[in-house]
Amino acid sequence: MGIENRAANRAANHSSQLIQQGSFNPEQHWYSRALDSSIHPIVDFFMRLHPKQIVSRYCHLHPNVKESDLHHWLSYQPKYLQWSGTDLIHVMNKQGNREMLVIENNSCPSGQKYMPLLDHNQRQGGYRSMMEHFKPLLSAKNSSVQGALAVVYDKNTLETSGYAAALADVMNEPVHYVPFYEAEENPAVRFDKQGIMQVWGSDQRWHPIRAAFRYLTQRPWNRVPLRLKTQLVNPIIACLAGGRNKMMAAKAYDIFNGTIATSGLKIQTPETIWNVRKEEVPIWVKKMCGQAVIKVPYSNAGQGVFTVINDAELEAFMRRDFPYQLFIVQHLIGHYQWRTDDNNNNFYHIGTVPNALGESYVSDLRIVICATGQGIRPVCMYSRRAKQPLSNTVLNSGKSWEMLGTNLSIRKDINAWDFDVSRLLLMDQLDFDQLGLGLDDLVEGYVQSLLSMIAIDQMAQLLVSSRGTFKKKLFKSLNNDTVLLQEMMR
Repeated sequence: MGIENRAANRAANHSSQLIQQGSFNPEQHWYSRALDSSIHPIVDFFMRLHPKQIVSRYCHLHPNVKESDLHHWLSYQPKYLQWSGTDLIHVMNKQGNREMLVIENNSCPSGQKYMPLLDHNQRQGGYRSMMEHFKPLLSAKNSSVQGALAVVYDKNTLETSGYAAALADVMNEPVHYVPFYEAEENPAVRFDKQGIMQVWGSDQRWHPIRAAFRYLTQRPWNRVPLRLKTQLVNPIIACLAGGRNKMMAAKAYDIFNGTIATSGLKIQTPETIWNVRKEEVPIWVKKMCGQAVIKVPYSNAGQGVFTVINDAELEAFMRRDFPYQLFIVQHLIGHYQWRTDDNNNNFYHIGTVPNALGESYVSDLRIVICATGQGIRPVCMYSRRAKQPLSNTVLNSGKSWEMLGTNLSIRKDINAWDFDVSRLLLMDQLDFDQLGLGLDDLVEGYVQSLLSMIAIDQMAQLLVSSRGTFKKKLFKSLNNDTVLLQEMMR
């Protein structure tokens, strides 16, 4: 189809919106309760800690870690994964030792819209600070492509529009704000043969894009090429290497843990079995004493995650049809009274502080971090709790997800979402105390987030040759899922 015909069809679809400088309106980019909240003093203190303070405190609590080693990683400059959000669970083991456990890492995470302002005089908050950090990457003088700036998204308009408005102010130029949904017939984004992104504007013209902030959460590799001249934050390789691929993330963590083993540092995760075919799942669940988490590695936002605590839930999973061939199976984190084995490496939920009824809920902590000129720093965080309180007995109802699942996203259609904000816990003076977290837990969570982000970035570097080409054979040897390989654009 020629460009003229495409343009004729475009009016029936959509075009980019041009965001001008000075258009940032806080009420349009924050969850209302977050905007009106006051940051909790502990969170405020943590966010203002100097890296030297973090290193000193962490190494004081972990005497086997050298300050020089941790300082090296805090100063790390990523090549591909420039920002990420880590989901962490506050857990303990049988010895009563507490940990912040990495559940997954996201290359396009939410977070800003739920973060109370650190400074009410800076009304753009973390939106602007993140865009300031990315300014060198997006600058015209550092690009070989002549063109405009864009924010492309497929979800979370409250937050992505905030990034677009903040970016326009930081770069002092208009920004194309462009929807780019999965399985669209006439998307407002395309790529030419040279690997330059183009977006369809309200003026009924294609506009070349020199750099784009990307917020594509749903299998972005099926519509964005791996190799581009347009600068992306984050590029697709970051998703494939672990930012949107739990299979590769698990392997990235394992490889990186081997690299840093002598430093005393370690990414803490549940025991994870990868490359599991569906027919093998019951074997691994049985090995884990009938309690496990089964994950479709390439899903996100709580989709494709199945908690199994009894035979009925395992049978329900096995009756499902899935497009992919490979899964990962993890040890389930539950109540300490659930397990029947003697594995000392098991972890258990600490959960929220009990309410007046004595009920405690599973909760997580999302920490969003990004690359700066001085290293990787935290920019925002929030928490979520499960729908039902955690029971001290294993239930036979087949609804363990209601006790264990924390994600707020509810998928209504392929490109339509809703959010259960009734389970949202902010970092404010009302909610934070419910989590039972202290300053040292936040420091621990930040270090875990940092290490997991670096592990994925280094995996991405392994997958790209010195000439900038994707190492397909290496990727296939690590993640040989035929359906995934067929989805990927070249």
